[in-house]
Amino acid sequence: MSDGARPVIYLFTDGASSGNPGPGGYGAILKCAGKEKEMSGGFAMTTNNRMELLAVIVGLEAVKWKNAEITVVSDSSYVVNSVQKGWVFNWEKKGFAKAKNSDLWIRFLKIYRQHKVSFRWIKGHSGHPENERCDALAVAAGAGAVAAGRQLPEDKGYVMLSRQDPTLI
Repeated sequence: MSDGARPVIYLFTDGASSGNPGPGGYGAILKCAGKEKEMSGGFAMTTNNRMELLAVIVGLEAVKWKNAEITVVSDSSYVVNSVQKGWVFNWEKKGFAKAKNSDLWIRFLKIYRQHKVSFRWIKGHSGHPENERCDALAVAAGAGAVAAGRQLPEDKGYVMLSRQDPTLI
């Protein structure tokens, strides 16, 4: 439990892309007080890091109350280190000049600041049940959807940044 008012929410996340860039997807699982919600989505052309970050964003955005205590469990060193080591806050101070995936980091900070969020890094593909499930959701939403003949939407942020400056994705 958190401070007694509401239970802690656990957000498990993963992202994947087939090729980097390539078709990609994200998977997220919210768990709270015995309830569970799965989310996923995919894009025709994106990167693994974008999907790792988007999984966290979508999960945080799905939380219905403000100021929730949320523990994010992720295998993404990129995402976890960017927050825990303060990189994203330094990028923000510099106006996100030269920051990779700035469109998503700006979106992340908006929702991040509405909650009490902590991060826990775990090793990927190590048998962690929720991480394995998130990976399956991410792969199915990206490369799996393409293999099944479904047309995926474009990742507008990826397209914009790749045209603006390919080093920013």
